[in-house]
Amino acid sequence: MIYKTKIISLCDGMAERTEIPVVSTTVVDNEAESEKKQGPLEGIRILDLSRIVMGPYCTMVLGDMGAEVIKVERPTVGDETRRWGVPISGGETTYFLAMNRNKYSVCINLKSSEGRQTLLDLVAVSDVLVENYVPGKLDSLGMGYELIKNVNPSLIYVSLTGYGPDGPQASRPGYDVIAASVGGLLNITGPEEGEPCKVGVPITDIASALYAHGAILAALYKREKTGEGERVDVNLLSTQVACLATVASAWLNAGEEAKRRGSAHDWIVPYESLETKCGGRVTVGAGSNAQFGAFCRLIGLPELSEDVRYKTNVLRVANRDTLMSVIRKRFKERTSEEWLNILESAPFPCGPVNTIPQVFQNPQVKHLDLVKKMAHPSAGSIGVIGPPVKFSDSANEVRRRPPLLGEHTCEHSERLILRLKLRKPESKKKVQWESGTVDNENMNKKKSKCKFTDDVHLSRGCCIYHKPHEFDVSSSESEDECENCFGHVEMRKKRREEKKSEDDQGKENEDENPCGKDPPCQ
Repeated sequence: MIYKTKIISLCDGMAERTEIPVVSTTVVDNEAESEKKQGPLEGIRILDLSRIVMGPYCTMVLGDMGAEVIKVERPTVGDETRRWGVPISGGETTYFLAMNRNKYSVCINLKSSEGRQTLLDLVAVSDVLVENYVPGKLDSLGMGYELIKNVNPSLIYVSLTGYGPDGPQASRPGYDVIAASVGGLLNITGPEEGEPCKVGVPITDIASALYAHGAILAALYKREKTGEGERVDVNLLSTQVACLATVASAWLNAGEEAKRRGSAHDWIVPYESLETKCGGRVTVGAGSNAQFGAFCRLIGLPELSEDVRYKTNVLRVANRDTLMSVIRKRFKERTSEEWLNILESAPFPCGPVNTIPQVFQNPQVKHLDLVKKMAHPSAGSIGVIGPPVKFSDSANEVRRRPPLLGEHTCEHSERLILRLKLRKPESKKKVQWESGTVDNENMNKKKSKCKFTDDVHLSRGCCIYHKPHEFDVSSSESEDECENCFGHVEMRKKRREEKKSEDDQGKENEDENPCGKDPPCQ
């Protein structure tokens, strides 16, 4: 059954899709190939209301693992990063491409009542919502956690902020470099006698994204056991302070304040990049006494390892300046290539300070197959960095290129909203998906049966994975019955209680009739 009127009103709350001609290219998208192996998050749907880096990076990682990520963007303008970074052909930018693979894009105007209703309809059939609005903004739009929880109690609601949901600075907007400044990272980054320096990538954003990604997985695991969702709060400042790690511990437990040391390490010597004869740099890290001895022998200064001033790492740290002046002078006698050849067999970590072009020419980077080329309808061929984590039996890969603005608006509104329109069938009759819905791709898959057809479960979808299914009021339980929906979680609890009651009753009967015969033994 197709509800055309509802579809039209929903699309009115969204931006119209803009058709862009496809650019012919020899690059083949690997989306079809990736379908051979499912990701560990296959069947999980994520509504991504976030923008810029922290949220989009988090949902991109989840998308790599197989989750269906629906990126909700503002009509006509979209994510700010669509205008950041290096512009390339077709009006695309490198910044947006870096954070938004494996996603669909829909445009919804949350300032309109139709748009807000559209989002609530999507919430009802989703597993996770990720947003990074300033605290209180979504509440003012009637889209805060308490309302969302009533629409879908099993939803994981993830709020990403600069400073947390409450407190004296909670209302401030947050950016990566600001959190890095307030959280102390800039003050300990840069040349020893120079100014504080920003890290070359938005590391606080990315670390926060990975914290959020882990928290989402934990919340989904908990929901498997309880059937209930919850709110997850992640903020840039907390992440940055947590990432101070050893620096924080030194201050909290020893009162020692970290200093800027360039590439050097506070508590390990030698551990830094060293300039060579050709102007390049080689980084070495010799943390143990054995590693230091091997380092001294390889660079032709074995006497350093015998010097009483450098016998232990504690002594080497205390005498850092005199030791490193000798080592730095030695490294300027040869080129980077010569030193790398000498250190090839070293039992300690070492490597060149590569430029970005050199990174992608590195033989190990090539072997790891991190760079993925994809066809893009407006930019032609694009390159993205694939996920660094590999699973033995699950897919974790680039399946879908970054989307055009609003590219999937009507496709997703029809497919998802139709799912909400199933009604409880009459007794002994089944309601199935019509062939006219957009979700035809799943029509031939094995359908599960579910008795939980009340309005609450219909509004949330039978199964937490929201797979297409048929509702059968009169069906008996079978092996293909849905095992993951909230209703079945509750039913399993009830069955366990009933079984325990039956077992207790059986035990009482055994006590009354030890021989088990009918009539009982006399």
